[in-house]
Amino acid sequence: MSEDDTLIDELLAGKHRALARVITKIENRSPGYRDLVSQLHEHTGNAEVIGITGSPGAGKSTLVDKMAATYREHGDTVGVIAIDPSSPFTGGAVLGDRIRMASNVGDMDVFFRSMSARGSLGGLSTATTDAVKALDAFGKDKIIVETVGAGQNEIEIVKTADTVAVLVPPGSGDDIQMLKAGILEIADIFVVNKADMDGADRTVMELREMVGMRDASPMAGHHGADVLSEGTIDEEEDDDGWEPSIVETIAKTGEGVEGFLDTIDEHVAWLVESGELEAQTRQRYEAEIKTLLREDTASLLEEELGARGGIDAYVDRILERETDPYTVADELMAPLEECVAKAQEHE
Repeated sequence: MSEDDTLIDELLAGKHRALARVITKIENRSPGYRDLVSQLHEHTGNAEVIGITGSPGAGKSTLVDKMAATYREHGDTVGVIAIDPSSPFTGGAVLGDRIRMASNVGDMDVFFRSMSARGSLGGLSTATTDAVKALDAFGKDKIIVETVGAGQNEIEIVKTADTVAVLVPPGSGDDIQMLKAGILEIADIFVVNKADMDGADRTVMELREMVGMRDASPMAGHHGADVLSEGTIDEEEDDDGWEPSIVETIAKTGEGVEGFLDTIDEHVAWLVESGELEAQTRQRYEAEIKTLLREDTASLLEEELGARGGIDAYVDRILERETDPYTVADELMAPLEECVAKAQEHE
C-alpha cells in the first residue's frame, strides 16, 4: 500500500492529522494530490457547506467562532476554511494556520484551517474546493468557508457553498453601497452583526428595501429566476424562489446565533424541496470541470511555449509586426487541436 493510500485510509478513519496532511498536499499542489482528491470524491456529498463573507470589520471571525461552538452543542462536527490574504513574499496565508477560534481550542471536532487565496482568479482557488471535499469525505457535518471580504472572493464563494451569508456592519452607508455593486446578488441570508450598535435598525431597513428592489428585478438572485434557453424568464420558478432573509446577531455574546443557524436550516430545506440543491451541485461540477480544463490546457501550452524557446521571441516578432497575438495563439494551439482531431477520428 502506497503512502497516499495509507493517508486516505487514515483520513476516512477519522484521523485529524491525516486530514491536515491531505489539505496541505492539496494547497501546495504536491505530486499526486489530484489522485488523492479523486479517491475522496466517492465519499463526499454529505456535508452542508456554508459561506460567510462581507466587508472587513463586520465580525466574520467572531461569528464563525460562535457558529462552530453552537453546532458542537447540537452534536455536529465542524470544519472551517478561512481564506486569508496572500503574502506577497511566500504566497502563503499572512495569518498562517492560526488557532483563532478561542472558544473551540482543544475541541478536535472543530477543525480549523487557514488557506491562502494565492492570487487565483477571483481569489478563491481550486484548492479551497478540494479542501472542502477532504473535510466532507472526513465526515464533517458542517463546513464553513469564510472569505477575507475583498475583491471577488464574495462572488467566487457561491461556487463552493450551499448557503451564502453576507455580513453587514450596522450604520455604514458605504457598505450598503458596496452591496449594491454586486454582493447583493449572492446573498441567501443577510446578517446585521453587532446589532447592539447604533444604526443597526436603519441598516436592517435599508437591506429590506434592497431585497424588495432585488425581487422586482427579473435577473436577480443567487437562486432567483431560471433563464430559459430562449433567453426568457421562467416566472413561475421565480415566484417559488428564495427571498433573502435578514437576521440580526451580536456574535461577541452569541445573541441571535441560534436564530441565524435556524435560518440556514430553512434555506437548506428549501434547496432540497425545490430541487435547487441538485441543480446547484450540477452547476458546481460543471464549473469545476471547466476550471480544471482551463488550468490543464494552460499548463500544456506553457510547455509547448517553452519547447519553442519561450514567449520573448514571439513578443519580439509581434513588436516588429512580423506576426500578431492571434496568429501566435493559433500556432501554439495547433498541436493540441491536432491531437483532439485525431482522438475524435478514432471514436
